Amino acid sequence: MENKTAASSTTSVATPPATPGSVTSTGSAQDNESKLKTLLSILRRFIGVTDIATVRFSLPSQLLEPIPNLEYWNYLDRPETFASIGDSDDELGRMLGVLRFWFTKDLKYVKGKPCKPYNSTLGEFFRCSWDVEKTLPPLESGSRPASIQSSTTATTTSTPSKPTRVTFLTEQTSHHPPVSAFHINCPEKGISAYGYDQISAKFTGTAIKVTPGVHNLGIFITLHNRGDEQYRLTHPIAQLGGFLRGTLAVFVEDTSFITCYTTKIRVILQYIGDSWLGKPKHRVEGVIYRYDDATENLDKIRDVPAKAVLARIEGSWMSQLFYTLNGSKEKHLIIDLDPLEPVPKVCPPMETQLPNESRKKWGEVTDAIIAKDYAKATQVKTDIEERQRERAAERVEKATPFKPRFFQELEEGMELGKPVLSEEGKKVLEGMEKGEWKLEEYPL
Repeated sequence: MENKTAASSTTSVATPPATPGSVTSTGSAQDNESKLKTLLSILRRFIGVTDIATVRFSLPSQLLEPIPNLEYWNYLDRPETFASIGDSDDELGRMLGVLRFWFTKDLKYVKGKPCKPYNSTLGEFFRCSWDVEKTLPPLESGSRPASIQSSTTATTTSTPSKPTRVTFLTEQTSHHPPVSAFHINCPEKGISAYGYDQISAKFTGTAIKVTPGVHNLGIFITLHNRGDEQYRLTHPIAQLGGFLRGTLAVFVEDTSFITCYTTKIRVILQYIGDSWLGKPKHRVEGVIYRYDDATENLDKIRDVPAKAVLARIEGSWMSQLFYTLNGSKEKHLIIDLDPLEPVPKVCPPMETQLPNESRKKWGEVTDAIIAKDYAKATQVKTDIEERQRERAAERVEKATPFKPRFFQELEEGMELGKPVLSEEGKKVLEGMEKGEWKLEEYPL
């Protein structure tokens, strides 16, 4: 895995020093503990605030990890799971493929630690791609027993004649509240995904409770080669804790839902909380069932009628996940996370990036943090934030509201939670699919 700064890299395969995905620390354990104590003292000012994500405050640079927010928030830590979703000819197999993607999309939390990236600025964007050399075997209704699936066979299969390209584009479309739109594309496999990223956060005194914002209605996946079969995946509520112990960790104790409106297959995933005593197990249980009008909106596993159940899910969302077909006791592996690491991104060469492209925009800050020159990092970061405030004031004065470049503005008749690409957005993705990165500058 390459280890190059965002400001100095001249190759398209450019992974910043923090290795986005694994999000390794830039300091010693003692430094990190000191950072968390400082962060905790700042957060205590916001006890009782309904949503600290909407509060205007700037953290000192020594508390930040050297990665832009838009780059950090992507769901493609293992892009081969996304590219393989629609490969099964079996309805249940495709839902299992969606689950395999779901459990790998945030591998950064499994293999690394949570971090605080740079706050995005209005109009900032990030684009990247991955070339998947090997896709995954379909999960066909239990045809591959977990007992004979090694970690190798669980993650690779025959190599296609050429790599399968997956592209990702995201843009900050609102600053108050902070909202970004994203679009993922894999034309060769006929798969796309999109949604809005927005969180609401509240500090409880010992942890940060993170919930999806009002614009964040989940991830929407469409399988164009399967009659535009569409899936909606909703995010669970999570807690970021460990401030008092000096080690941040993500804890989930909530329910997520995955629904396919075409096949009428639905998943309820229940994340089970751990007690304060003992080592966290990060357990998850679930059920896959075929729904009707009476069972479409069930929110508890126990309420699903036995006759509707297709399979059951169990395991650890930080280790191994299994499914068991209804009427069977044999476990089958969905995914083994233990041998997996986040896959590096392919980004535009720095000379082709625009000033408002994430890595270029924050490059000086990244270099300064890596060099532990926090005074310079803070100054550059402050300059960026001040320019954003000036532009916002100019837009108010001239009565010219901001318009996203790559996504359409939300208009009457558009479905909530589902961003629509603009013509420029479509061209950007088409260019990335061809390995073309050049873009004209756009006035903000």
